[in-house]
Amino acid sequence: MRDHLVRVVSQDGLLRGVAAVTTNLVEDICTRQQTDLTATVALGRLLTGASLMGCLLKGRQKLALVIEGNGPLGKLSVEADADGKVRGTIRNPVAGLPPKDNRFDVAGAIGRAGFLHVWKDLGLKNPYKSMVQLQTAEIAEDLAWYLASSEQLPSSIGLGVELDRDGRVAVAGGFLIQALPPGNDEHVQLLSERIKKLPPTTTMLKQGLSPAEVLGRIFDQLDFRIQQKIPLTAYCPCNQRQIAQMLIGLGRQELSGLAEEQDPVEVACEYCREKYLFDEQAMSVLIAQAE
Repeated sequence: MRDHLVRVVSQDGLLRGVAAVTTNLVEDICTRQQTDLTATVALGRLLTGASLMGCLLKGRQKLALVIEGNGPLGKLSVEADADGKVRGTIRNPVAGLPPKDNRFDVAGAIGRAGFLHVWKDLGLKNPYKSMVQLQTAEIAEDLAWYLASSEQLPSSIGLGVELDRDGRVAVAGGFLIQALPPGNDEHVQLLSERIKKLPPTTTMLKQGLSPAEVLGRIFDQLDFRIQQKIPLTAYCPCNQRQIAQMLIGLGRQELSGLAEEQDPVEVACEYCREKYLFDEQAMSVLIAQAE
């Protein structure tokens, strides 16, 4: 099943839902980041969460989710836009933690003390910024807490990443259900009870259910309509010119030091790990521009 998400809204307009399969983009990004098993699950959950939240944006709007905890993974950063383009990076890709209660110890890898930062570029003069403390460090609950406390949108989020025997991503995906104002308490309670009885999202996707069918189970007996279907891709917009501008920002002295130490100077994008080379002549131009 190709990575994509589906967004729906109830006929009364008081509930909306998004479900996604993110298997390939999680595998692609985590392979580039060289994550170990626990880090793959952690970063995969955040990538899926950003995909779900990104589809609620419009046009060229985009968001960034950053988790900083006191665990061995350090900092996880993910970006997504309204077109389903997603990228992510992790400061320390090796958690080095054993399973806990027969599950990957994501909370231990992230650390239970820390913060979730949310940035949104909505095309305004200044980006929207918000920060909340981590609640469980399991990611889904932390995103739900942010949406409820900062955006005043009661939300239920399920995120899952399942690995095969070789440590590759067998399946990844998730869902996001939100109650919109003024709300319908009866329907919210109905969906809440139904979600509690559902098998894990990864189980449903492994059974062959599509994101639309996952939402069909959640919204069972409630009328809804599909608003949008968006393909999801791992995408990084970095390029030689962008990296050159970043180097210029380091200043003349540091650039001169780099040119003396390396020939050519090699810079790798922290997200996609693409390598960019700058020979002696290119560095001379950059140093001149930095002056």
